[in-house]
Amino acid sequence: MSSFNPFQIFNNPFEIEDLAIFDDFTLNRLLHDESLQLSIEELASSLCNSSTALIEHIEHALSPQERSQFRILTHRHLTEDELQTIRKQVLDKLFWELIYWKHPDLYDELTEGEQLHSSIFQSLQPDIHDKVVLDAASGTGRATLECLRYGARQVYAVDSSPAALSILAQKVAHPPAADRAVTLQGCFEELPLENSTVDISVSCSAFKASEVCLMELLRVTKPGGKIVLIWPRPEDYMWLAERGFNYVSFSTNPDGCVHFRSFESALRCVSLFYAANQAAIDYLYMAQQPEIPYALLGFKQPSDYCWRNV
Repeated sequence: MSSFNPFQIFNNPFEIEDLAIFDDFTLNRLLHDESLQLSIEELASSLCNSSTALIEHIEHALSPQERSQFRILTHRHLTEDELQTIRKQVLDKLFWELIYWKHPDLYDELTEGEQLHSSIFQSLQPDIHDKVVLDAASGTGRATLECLRYGARQVYAVDSSPAALSILAQKVAHPPAADRAVTLQGCFEELPLENSTVDISVSCSAFKASEVCLMELLRVTKPGGKIVLIWPRPEDYMWLAERGFNYVSFSTNPDGCVHFRSFESALRCVSLFYAANQAAIDYLYMAQQPEIPYALLGFKQPSDYCWRNV
């Protein structure tokens, strides 16, 4: 995922009723995710005039202390313009989570095109080969499949989205991956693994600076093991360095391209995830090809990671 890319102003297709797809645990986690900056007041206000079923669904995920405030705010009087503005703010903050839960097939198309630098897993092969690996926030399996390819004995693929895990399960359903990959629903804050379960914990383009999440990765990784965060957010570099992470980056081809599975896939993904980048859309129509330069999309090929020993 390249959500920190300044050129990536997405075309948000979601409606407020789509929030019904989240389970209680995920709703509670999203409300307390500091990086999203989603407040109870903002969420409740966005639900004005929405269905009773949706309001009750979200209220059920709240703590008793939060519910009283929530009930009052869902009955605020807002003009239609105010309501649409607040709903857009909420849906934009939850865009990526909604993609994972409702349309992981589109996310799969995007990440399939944004290929990881080949040197990343080549350099990690000694840590992965014949080892037990965690892929935290695995999504549809970009890192899981690479870990299997580089000889992992077993990979625990953990993600919060059942729909994303379903896609990944289909990818690893056949030999030689079938008996080496285990898909589990869970999240960084509460990994569904026992202490010291894995030799190496990997996460690709998903970790956000959080002491709780880091402690969970440390908990499930064996002493002497390693934590690897692939394609970390630039705003987290300093935070990670302060906690003992080392930074590794590989040189990239300035003319490198994102390779989508087809022209139709490229147009679909760019029109959704890079909707404000008209130059990229124009380029695709002109080229009529499934490739588009990373430079035109405003970022370089995923080519770095941070790591630390446990």
